[in-house]
Amino acid sequence: MPKKNNNTTTLNRLLVNLFNKVLEAESRAVITGDFKDISNNDMHIIDAIGVEEPQNMSAIAAKRMVTVGTLTVNMNSLEKKGYIERKRSTEDKRVVYVTLTEKGRKAFFHHRDYHKDMIKAAVRGLEEDEMRALINCLDKLEAFFENESEGKKAAG
Repeated sequence: MPKKNNNTTTLNRLLVNLFNKVLEAESRAVITGDFKDISNNDMHIIDAIGVEEPQNMSAIAAKRMVTVGTLTVNMNSLEKKGYIERKRSTEDKRVVYVTLTEKGRKAFFHHRDYHKDMIKAAVRGLEEDEMRALINCLDKLEAFFENESEGKKAAG
């Protein structure tokens, strides 16, 4: 039994440290230069909006796992800073669509490029079987956290 407990402690330490280090490194690398006026959270909202079709507020809130009310506060700030545009649907005035401005698109690609570089660096030197094992483990972790999140929503 001590071995399992030791593994659990080690995994907990690694996950917590990794999560914190990714957020810290991302913030240092992404919230720079032209994008110093926004937060890491704002950058993730920009990422959730994306560069394809306009997104409605409910879809963006669902991707970020926040309420539309919470998202609205962030959207007000992003709109004021020139990163997004909001337009009401012509079919249903209750629906608001969000698109990125040119400034928002630049932020989106800046963030995306950071993630591409981060992944390349993180997996550099991994053998194919190690890569498959890593993906398998991360898939299981993601499923666990999705189930946890869904369970809390159902209970709340």
